[in-house]
Amino acid sequence: MPATFNSVDPRTGAPGAEFAEATGADVAAAVEAAEHAFGDPALRDRDRRAALLRGAAARLRAVGDDVVEVAGAETGLPEGRLRGELERTAGQLEAFAAVLDAGDYVEAIIDLPDPDATPIPRPDVRRMLVPIGPVAVFGASNFPLAFSTAGGDTASALAAGCPVAVKGHPSHPGTGELVARQLEAAAAEAGLPKGTFAHLLAAGIEVGEALVDAPGIAAVGFTGSTAGGRAIVDRAARRPVPIPVYAEMGSVNPIVVTDAALAARADAVAQGLVASVANFGGQLCTKPGVVFVPAGAQGDAFAQAVATRLDGTEPTVLLNERLRDALTAAVARLADRPEVEPLGAAPAFAGDGFRHQPAAYQAPASTVAEGGALLEEHFGPVVVLLRYGDRDDLIDALGRIEGQLTASIHAEPDRDGELLRLLTERLAARAGRVVYDGFPTGVAVTHGMHHGGPYPATSAPAHTSVGMTAIRRFLRPVAWQNAPAAVLPPELRDENPLGIWRRVDGELTRDPVPA
Repeated sequence: MPATFNSVDPRTGAPGAEFAEATGADVAAAVEAAEHAFGDPALRDRDRRAALLRGAAARLRAVGDDVVEVAGAETGLPEGRLRGELERTAGQLEAFAAVLDAGDYVEAIIDLPDPDATPIPRPDVRRMLVPIGPVAVFGASNFPLAFSTAGGDTASALAAGCPVAVKGHPSHPGTGELVARQLEAAAAEAGLPKGTFAHLLAAGIEVGEALVDAPGIAAVGFTGSTAGGRAIVDRAARRPVPIPVYAEMGSVNPIVVTDAALAARADAVAQGLVASVANFGGQLCTKPGVVFVPAGAQGDAFAQAVATRLDGTEPTVLLNERLRDALTAAVARLADRPEVEPLGAAPAFAGDGFRHQPAAYQAPASTVAEGGALLEEHFGPVVVLLRYGDRDDLIDALGRIEGQLTASIHAEPDRDGELLRLLTERLAARAGRVVYDGFPTGVAVTHGMHHGGPYPATSAPAHTSVGMTAIRRFLRPVAWQNAPAAVLPPELRDENPLGIWRRVDGELTRDPVPA
């Protein structure tokens, strides 16, 4: 009999439907099919891939009520959040289809020959990006749709022309299977080979390890914990042929609030911070975990306002028992530190299921150097206010922060001019996105978005897992030198049959190469 596991409703802790674990044989079959699909000319057809992406989006919308119902029972996330996430998932599938329509994602470059160039004659060199090969994607626990089976990693890899094998997350297995059926059907309707997409469901780590080890897998996309991401990165590096791992991992997403900002709008900042910390159980990769707040009476009043608002927020449902237990242990380590002071009065737990009370703690910013616990990620509705004295105190503490997905600044440009410039410089050196007078939760899916950052926020800081440039992770450059016209891809032919933007002898143009 195959091994099985059950979904769990985190609102009650009650077990749900039973699911069969994928096996090593399932992994081998999926990867073999993906290798065959990668060699199929149909997958090179960008119109077919665009049809897959648009078809999957339409299918997900059509079964939206079912998806939301199943995801709600498996994650405890509210209906409004799930409907918004479903639309985000469908929207980013369509956005990548539009990227394929435009065609310039291949970054076509043509350097025409120059026999008179010095010191040596210049050959004809034509360069573009091509798909890297089959991709393994690890679904995330906190986004059952937008970062999971049909999420951004899957959408961008399929858009690039790479078959995808998803290791479904055991926190939402029914959701994953329902979504996977829509992708499989959309691939078939687009005329793409069967191995274009596979969904492998498992509660243990063996399936994930087998995917990373499989010689046919060319890259990995992962969203999750630092420990999980680092284990995958290390495993991929130990392969006979190492492969890139695009892992989005931990982040405390620091926020700096200046005296001038508190004087101008303390209540608005407190209200926004509480929403950013507590919404959806604080289980967002961009949730602010540490906030630098001035010492003194004005900062005291702000800290108390944050604590009071969090105390008044109902205990929030965490995604699963493991996350609840990890948060409980992390908060206990934090509270045990002598320099840390709890700001709220509400009990940590209340009600059934896997719940935790939103809470705030504070400590002097000067003690950051004394222990990493003050900068430890608390994946849940918990925030640490680090109270700083003067500018030097603040800048010294910021210098001890590791790589982050985001960093935010609440300041008043008219009063904080030089400080604002300095904060921007320091935080941009440590984060992939700097937010001004706002909060990092809520990541827009746009061409300009960068959802990444220096290690340990990610394993590949040059790349993003959100936005249209996420496709770049699953492409690699190839240059053709003095190639016969007949062997060139359409994107590099003189006549530019696809009508895409190209860089010809350094100039961007959509014109054919002059005869």
